[in-house]
Amino acid sequence: MKASYLSLLIFVCLLTFSCEEGTSSNSTKPKAKGDIGEIVLAIDSTKWAGPVGDELRAIFEADLPGMIRSEAMFKVHRVDPRAMTRMLKMYTNLIYVTTFDDKRGGSQVINAQFTPESKAKAAVDPSLHSLRQVDEYAIGQEVLYLFGNNEQELIANLRKNKDQLQNLFEVRERDRLAKGLLARKNGAAQSDAQKNLNIEINPPISYQIAKSEPGFLWLRQPSSTDKRPDISVYYYETDYKKEEQTFPENILALRDSIAKKHIFGDPEDPNSYVTSEKQIPPAFRNMVINNNFTVEIRGTWKTNNVSMGGTYLGYLMIDEKKGKLYYMEGFVYFPNEQHGDALREIQTVLLNTNVSWNDPKGT
Repeated sequence: MKASYLSLLIFVCLLTFSCEEGTSSNSTKPKAKGDIGEIVLAIDSTKWAGPVGDELRAIFEADLPGMIRSEAMFKVHRVDPRAMTRMLKMYTNLIYVTTFDDKRGGSQVINAQFTPESKAKAAVDPSLHSLRQVDEYAIGQEVLYLFGNNEQELIANLRKNKDQLQNLFEVRERDRLAKGLLARKNGAAQSDAQKNLNIEINPPISYQIAKSEPGFLWLRQPSSTDKRPDISVYYYETDYKKEEQTFPENILALRDSIAKKHIFGDPEDPNSYVTSEKQIPPAFRNMVINNNFTVEIRGTWKTNNVSMGGTYLGYLMIDEKKGKLYYMEGFVYFPNEQHGDALREIQTVLLNTNVSWNDPKGT
């Protein structure tokens, strides 16, 4: 994927603690804590209420695209730096924000961690605006410092690096989720994907086969409860013939044709099927995954009889060497609840797909 990890400008020994301490995986440190998608953000309350806070909210609390209702990308817990307890410092995602000209108490707590030499370097080079530290207070932790000589410089850098900052934590949280989610896989589903689509997938063992045939595979995690959504993922293969197949309107038409044929809304009603909700326009994004051109689509779905509905996340991926087009999607049914966590799970499952896989036996 493009820009998989954020490239941050780091200058040596920026903070008063040693570089070794900030990057060491000291076994005596506790394990970091925090749910997937949680971020603790330490910033002076006045600065949070002003333009800098607006920019930070636009980055980390941005609405997920294509949703039925507004949902933030991350769950941000704002804390005044003077109230940072030892427990809060153990969180897995921790961000400190300050400007060196700020004399307020909260910013001064953060500024005290910077050496006079580092502040002098930042003064002559406004591009020095961020620093990443791994395992600073706990194992498995990401600590990010965002700083500027003044608010104008900091805001400019935040705007310039918005996508990269979002991607840094998006990728990190997906990797964290994958460690537990994909620890045990459904071997039968992997075998069917190889046989029917000639691709390699890594579905969790809890995802069961709902439908499998040449060119198509539907997996479902049906153990939905009041606290657990109904999640489905499916994979489809067809020939790649022309670039127009990657245009948004054609992707949406392909999605609806696949769902109408394969994804039933009610097993007892053969005329019930899943279709796209047109009142909420889907969001499209181009990217490259494993050297394959890919289009991401996020939107909402419903059954044609309007008895069910939810959100979906899909990827149209082109393998030009094989001359194949793959569409893979996950969709959520979780009435009156938020779908962000379920979509992150779907993304984790789908992005662990290798469409360029080839059976070594040639079968």
